[in-house]
Amino acid sequence: MLEAGSGRTSKSAPAPADGLAKPKHRILIVDDHTIMRDGLRALLEADGRFEVVETVENGREAVRATLALQPDLVLMDLAMPQMDGLAAIQQLSRRSPQTRILALTMHKTEEHIRAALQAGARGYILKDSPRGELFMAIENVLNDKIFISPAVAGRIVSAYLDGDGKQPAVRSLSDSLTAREKQVLKLIAEGRRNRDIAEYLFVSVKTVEKHRANLMGKLNLHNTAALTTFAIQNTILTE
Repeated sequence: MLEAGSGRTSKSAPAPADGLAKPKHRILIVDDHTIMRDGLRALLEADGRFEVVETVENGREAVRATLALQPDLVLMDLAMPQMDGLAAIQQLSRRSPQTRILALTMHKTEEHIRAALQAGARGYILKDSPRGELFMAIENVLNDKIFISPAVAGRIVSAYLDGDGKQPAVRSLSDSLTAREKQVLKLIAEGRRNRDIAEYLFVSVKTVEKHRANLMGKLNLHNTAALTTFAIQNTILTE
């Protein structure tokens, strides 16, 4: 896990030659673990180039805080309660396009990386990355460049080289879904739980679970991240 302490005294960023303080980059941290949030805050603020404007614990709060505070960059975990990171990234890409988003997660699968980038993240870094890599990722994303952790970048390259012919077939699967299944899929991709979906659609939780099982069967997908990726790829979130 990324750690704030190193046992060495950190050096502040050098002051500009003209004596004027350079504005700090404003960052919002989103993670459902308090230790992670506090550690990242300490790490970033000790560097001197960054100001942490707020820390929040779920995607719903991330959307609220971003719209209210307009940070330069959001450090976004993916697996969180209430609204997950992918759904939050997708919403922020529409509602606050000037804010850069860097996914910070433990997930190493090509599926998660592709989903985060397609949702609108500009970078993807692992939680066990060294601190230097985190700073490099932040600087790249702030400069509107794509950054992917070297530990997983090869998976994306391989997927694009090997999977060009597979995408049309995946997209055509959306035609096999009923209107209700698309509605449920959209709500799943927005990060809503089965109980929330049931209340929204005025159906039972068992009915929602059945729709979820039908979706996974029809699409040959096996988890929520895969369903969310499919929804993003097929623009179901915007229907």
